[in-house]
Amino acid sequence: MRIGYARVSTDDQHLDLQIAALERASCDRIFTDHGVSGAKFKRPGLDRALRALKKGDTLIVWRLDRLGRSLLKLIELTARFAKKGIHFISLMDTIDTTTPMGSFYFHLVAAFSQLEREMIGERTRAGIAAARAKGRPHGRRRALTDEQCREAQRLLRELPRKVVAQRYEIHPQTLTRSLIRVGIVPVYRRESPVAASHS
Repeated sequence: MRIGYARVSTDDQHLDLQIAALERASCDRIFTDHGVSGAKFKRPGLDRALRALKKGDTLIVWRLDRLGRSLLKLIELTARFAKKGIHFISLMDTIDTTTPMGSFYFHLVAAFSQLEREMIGERTRAGIAAARAKGRPHGRRRALTDEQCREAQRLLRELPRKVVAQRYEIHPQTLTRSLIRVGIVPVYRRESPVAASHS
């Protein structure tokens, strides 16, 4: 039996291209994971595909990274396939582990894929370090600056939390977290029934 497996990492991506390729490869069954990272090897669709594989079957993927992104895990999987007499084919990478050259090529491509991801990670870390050195912010923008937090603290002495949060167009809980982040212990003005009904 030829079993296909397709995966996309985010909800806004589509499986159509992979499924069409797997159908052209004469897959008898196709399992999918939608919106699941390749870093995770515990996935509903992949688990079902692996359970369906028997001795003599072939697992087919559109591209190697659809199966997973960890070199060690990929090698572990193919070693398990070899032990159970299961074949593996990656269509775009022209990998077919039923041949000695295909098995070698699989390990070679997987190694280069791992190297590429590590280099991307290093460049990302270097960019963050450079931004820090230049005093530029990185990561997600904070809801309130430190100065806005101190201003909010003063406003909270006179106004209800909900009103102050609306002033900065944020949720009241976000206001609380922002104050705690800069070391301010929030002290809120008690809301009267009238103030609460108009806030």
